[in-house]
Amino acid sequence: MKVAIHGCGYVGLVTGACLADVGNTVTAVDVDAERVTRLNAGETPIYEPGLEALLRANLDAGRLRFTIDPEEAVAAAETQFICVGTPPREDGAADLKYVIKVADVIGRHMEDYRLVVTKSTVPVGTADAVAGAMKKALDGRQVAYDVASNPEFLKEGDAVNDFMKPDRIVVGTNSTRAEGILRELYAPFNRNHDRVLVMDVRSAELTKYAANAMLATRISFMNEMAGIAERVGANIENVRQGIGSDPRIGWSFIYPGCGYGGSCFPKDVRAVEQTARQEGLEPQILRAVDEVNTRQKGVLFEKIATHFGDDLKGRTIAVWGLSFKPNTDDMREAPSRVLIDSLLKAGALVRAHDPEAIRVAEGIFDGEKNVTLLEDPMEAAKGADALVIVTEWKAYRSPDWVRLRKCLNEPVVVDGRNLFEPETVREAGLVYYSIGRAPVRP
Repeated sequence: MKVAIHGCGYVGLVTGACLADVGNTVTAVDVDAERVTRLNAGETPIYEPGLEALLRANLDAGRLRFTIDPEEAVAAAETQFICVGTPPREDGAADLKYVIKVADVIGRHMEDYRLVVTKSTVPVGTADAVAGAMKKALDGRQVAYDVASNPEFLKEGDAVNDFMKPDRIVVGTNSTRAEGILRELYAPFNRNHDRVLVMDVRSAELTKYAANAMLATRISFMNEMAGIAERVGANIENVRQGIGSDPRIGWSFIYPGCGYGGSCFPKDVRAVEQTARQEGLEPQILRAVDEVNTRQKGVLFEKIATHFGDDLKGRTIAVWGLSFKPNTDDMREAPSRVLIDSLLKAGALVRAHDPEAIRVAEGIFDGEKNVTLLEDPMEAAKGADALVIVTEWKAYRSPDWVRLRKCLNEPVVVDGRNLFEPETVREAGLVYYSIGRAPVRP
C-alpha cells in the first residue's frame, strides 16, 4: 500500500519507518528542510532505540523517502496520516493549528479519494474540524474523502517494538471503506489475534487521552503514597509489592519517583482537563494528578536543601540523568529541569551526566556558566557535595561504590528513582535519601 505521513517528529518517524518495514511505500513530509535532508541521509533527529537502523534499511530499499513538498505527499498515497505536533495553549488545551493546516493542504491538492487519519494526540471533535477544513479547502470540488482517528500508543524508548507488536490498534470511523483500508494496512501487525478495536471517532479520540490520564494517575497516586510513607515511617517499596501483587492493581506504573515528564502525560492530562471544563465539568481527579506531579518534581531539591540546612550557595551538586525517562533524549518537562533550575536559583553549581540527552541539554543550558555537562558519570560526581539520581538509566544501577565515595566531596546520595537498596548504600559509607523510605546513614 502507499502511505503519506505529514510530520516527521517522534510519532511520524516511528509510524513511517514501521509501515515501510512491512512492505508499504511511504512518503513522509516535513516543513523543516534541514531535518528532511538529514532523514534522507539516514540520520534521526531524535534518539529512539532501533529507529535509525529501521530508517536506513527502508531508505536503502526504496520504501521510504522524505520531502518538504506537501503536494508531493498528497499525490503519492490514498492514505494520509497526520502526525504533527499539538502543543498546549496557555489555557492547557491542545493547539490544533498544525493539524488544521495539514487538512487544508490535503483538501487543496487532492484529486481523488483520500483517507485522512489523525494519529496526532488530539481532543474530541478534531476529526470534525479536519473534515470541515478539508471541505472548505476543496472549495466546491466534489472529491470523496474520509477522516478517521487512529491514536498512537507508543512509549518513548520502546516505540518501535510497541508499533510492531501492538497490544491494541484503535480505529475510530463510521466508514466501512476507511475501516477496510486501515484493517489491510495493519494486517501485518495483527496476525496472531485481532487487536483492532473499531469504534466511533469521538470515542477513539478520547481513548488516547483517557489512557495517558489513567497512567499518570497511577504515578501521582503512588508518589502521594510515598510522601505519606515517609511521614509515618513506612517503606513505600514494601507497600508497592503489597499492592502490586493484587491482580486487580498489577505492577505497571506504581513505582514511586520524582514525577513524570515528557511530551505526553503532562500535556495530555491538562488538555483533557480543559476539554472537561469546556463542557461544564470540573475534573477534580485530573487536576489533582497534575498538582501532585508538579509538587513531586520539587521533592529532590527539598531533600538536598534540608540536608544542607537550606544553604546551597557555592555547593556543587552532581546530577545523573537529564531525560524524563531512560532510552530517550527527551527533556520536555523532565524533573531534572525543575531540579537544576531550583539548584541554580539557590546558588549551587551543577555537574550533570546523561547517556543520550547531553546534546539536548547543551541547547537548554547554553550560556549557563554554573552548569557543566560531562560525558562520564563519575566525572560528573567528582568534587560534588551530593549526587542526585533523576533518571533510571541502566548505566546507573550498579555503580562502583568505592570509586563513587572517593569522587564525592561529601558522602550524600539522593535517589529520585529508588534504584538501590538502602543498606547497600549505607555500607558504602554514604548518606542515602530516596523516595518514600527513611534516610540511612553510615
